Amino acid sequence: MGSGYEPMSLAVLATHLASADTDQTRWKLVWEFLEEFRWEPATRVRLLMDEPERTGDERWDALLAALAEHLLAQADLAPPQWVDARVLRRAWFPAELAVHRADALAWAPAAFRKHGVYLSIHDLAAA
Repeated sequence: MGSGYEPMSLAVLATHLASADTDQTRWKLVWEFLEEFRWEPATRVRLLMDEPERTGDERWDALLAALAEHLLAQADLAPPQWVDARVLRRAWFPAELAVHRADALAWAPAAFRKHGVYLSIHDLAAA
């Protein structure tokens, strides 16, 4: 890894999501991004500000916006303008099971609700 290591930004994550062939792989990439984000306190904000390219799936585009908004809110920072255009018209529940959907309805962070992505805060914390 050496000194050339660069943590994954949301923009880089978007390119990986666009080329991934399964949702399982996409979720692994999201968890990897969150893990790298946690270990980069000095450069965190920079990882979120550049507008990611579209992934080809509006659900994942909305998820990226929700992630940026949620993580910046934790730092008491306003989201970048690009997040405003990425809101789903129909709610997306990434969890397959009804019991997980109920958990997501109860525990989805505000930024995720705003973008139409119902993912439990517990799922984000487990990443």
